[in-house]
Amino acid sequence: MSLKAWLAKGALQAHKASAKEIAGLLALADRNLADAGIRGLSAEGKFQFAYNAALATATAALHAAGYRTNSNVPGHHAVTVKSLERTIKIDAALVRKLDAYRRKRNRVSYDAPAAVSAKEAAEMLALAIQLKRDVEAWIRAKHAVLT
Repeated sequence: MSLKAWLAKGALQAHKASAKEIAGLLALADRNLADAGIRGLSAEGKFQFAYNAALATATAALHAAGYRTNSNVPGHHAVTVKSLERTIKIDAALVRKLDAYRRKRNRVSYDAPAAVSAKEAAEMLALAIQLKRDVEAWIRAKHAVLT
C-alpha cells in the first residue's frame, strides 16, 4: 500500500520532522544495538533489542519522508515496517523478513514465551545494523536538511 493510501485510511498522519527528532531516533537505535550486543544476554533479549533498533530506524525513515503512524490505529508497527518499501525502497523480501520478525517479537512480548534461537537473534541484529546504515545513507541523500 502506498504512503498516501495509508494517509487516506488514517493509518498515517502528515508529519514534519526535525533534525533533532531524526537524530534522537537514530540514537535510540544505536542504544538498542549496543544493548543487543551485551554478553550473556538471552537470545530473546538480543532479538528484542535488535528489533527495537530496527523499528526506531524505520520510524526515522517514515518521519523523514513526512509521515508518522497514527498510534490510535491498530497495527502501527506493521505499517512502520512495511513503509520501508515506500520510503527507502528496501527490497520487498527484506521487508517480509522484518515483518515476520515483528510478528515473532509480538508473540514473545505479549502472547507467550516463544523460543527465539540464537540464529534468529543474530539475523535480526544483522538486519537491524544493515537497515540503520541504509536509512542513514538515504536520509543523507534525500533529506540532508535532517542530518
